[in-house]
Amino acid sequence: MHLDWHGEDDTAAFAARLAACSAVRDAFVTLHGDLGAGKTTLVRHLLRALGVQGRIKSPTYAVVEPHEAQGLAISHFDFYRFSDPREWEDAGFRDIFASPGLKLAEWPDKAAALLPPADLAIHIDAVDDVHRRVTLHAGTPRGRALLQGLTP
Repeated sequence: MHLDWHGEDDTAAFAARLAACSAVRDAFVTLHGDLGAGKTTLVRHLLRALGVQGRIKSPTYAVVEPHEAQGLAISHFDFYRFSDPREWEDAGFRDIFASPGLKLAEWPDKAAALLPPADLAIHIDAVDDVHRRVTLHAGTPRGRALLQGLTP
């Protein structure tokens, strides 16, 4: 699926549609794009649409930030600075991925050998300061259900 976002309002509208898909509650979603493409912005809008209250910070230095919304466990990963596979075990990431809940991962390529297949991969390309070209790929049956739920 290909989308064009012509500003942050389009990003927020997409996040609201994704949040409304029941399959998202136990999905693994990867976010791809250059620095400044809008990955964290999309995550913030999605978390708000799911009901997360309070401050939503980027997990760039912590690698993972946990959130809770209406009984839904959410883990937001940023593997940009991830360099040591031993971190995976030491930090308990295997347990997080084995547990129910939504997992969102920015820079998944940095931990690709350790990650399960993504249900939905979101590729964001910055055309200019506000325009984003977005490509969605389903990697699992859950991902296909998400894409079907996102189709207008």
